[in-house]
Amino acid sequence: MYALTDGTLYTGDRVVTGQAVLIADRRIVDVVPQGSLPSDCGQVSVAGMAVAPGFIDLQLNGCGGVIFNDAITADTLATMHATNLCSGTTHFLPTLITAPDEDMQAAIALAHTYQPDHPEILGLHLEGPYLNPKRKGIHNGAYVRPLDEAMLKTLVAAGGETVKILTLAPEQVPAATIRQLADAGITVAAGHTDAPYEAAIAGFEAGITMATHLFNAMSPWQSRSPGMVGAIFQHDSVRAGIIADGHHVHPTSLALAKRMLGDRLFLVTDATPPAGAVMDSFVIGGQRVFYRDGKCVSAAGTLGGSALTMIEAIAHCVHQAAIPLAEALRMATRYPAEAIGVGHTLGRIAPGYQASLTVLGPDLSVQAVVAQGCLHGFGKSVAS
Repeated sequence: MYALTDGTLYTGDRVVTGQAVLIADRRIVDVVPQGSLPSDCGQVSVAGMAVAPGFIDLQLNGCGGVIFNDAITADTLATMHATNLCSGTTHFLPTLITAPDEDMQAAIALAHTYQPDHPEILGLHLEGPYLNPKRKGIHNGAYVRPLDEAMLKTLVAAGGETVKILTLAPEQVPAATIRQLADAGITVAAGHTDAPYEAAIAGFEAGITMATHLFNAMSPWQSRSPGMVGAIFQHDSVRAGIIADGHHVHPTSLALAKRMLGDRLFLVTDATPPAGAVMDSFVIGGQRVFYRDGKCVSAAGTLGGSALTMIEAIAHCVHQAAIPLAEALRMATRYPAEAIGVGHTLGRIAPGYQASLTVLGPDLSVQAVVAQGCLHGFGKSVAS
């Protein structure tokens, strides 16, 4: 057992000082006054820094120079996790964008065998291929297709423990099929969609509970046609991820979405290989994407994911959209955990929760992380 002391705790519910976080057996044992710590408990002072739950990224294509679509392997997942820890993300969904059936099956098989020993992987996010070709963005149009019976059976059999999120266009998939996926425990998300408002609402009623990268690759909110964006704002059971990098969404749109959606809005990075790596181009969706001035864009001008880290998204919310730090942290911790049904073990600093924490300096730089009870940083390595 050891304790993190002398920090400001952003617990997911409140902000507290003078409290220590007791950690043992990869769990948070308790949050107690520092003066009441057991005499035999090791202590690690964070010297007045902020301590938050570990960040959770529900849409991560790649980082650290690798991309999941190109190498569906354990080595890719290990590289992504190691890169994530440097920027405070302790849990994530490796995201496979539109791909052939064989690649989807390989990703499902890998996740099934890899997850039990690697709790940082919360499941897969399959973004596509059941999308609207008009809104495919950087996705490879050659693989955008209807959902056939064979793959439906594969997805349902995998269930929500392995396929945590499936992004599809509701106007391309029958309502009964959406319901079947949702009943299997899969979080069905609307994305890359040209659905009019009515079709969006019908999809929500069929079982869609999430939207993928709000505003991007979806029918917009217009005066006489509310579209997918308007439906998301109107339907109070739907949560939405948003890419807060200043390129995908204007800061004012981010601030307004936050005001309208409240705790239904969470952060995603939609990151690609340049995140946490030095490189000037990569291939995604069959197209070469160039990294310039913080933006990932194809030769045709299409955004191809981001080079964003979660701590950069949090800082953008605070500094560019005037979102209070405590709330920006919840957008990267508690809210994504709740969105995929793991809010009872992740996203808060509370007894019984997984010991996954991020320590931030005054400038919002990541100073240390606790991943599954093991502290990395401050020149120490402490295992619970």
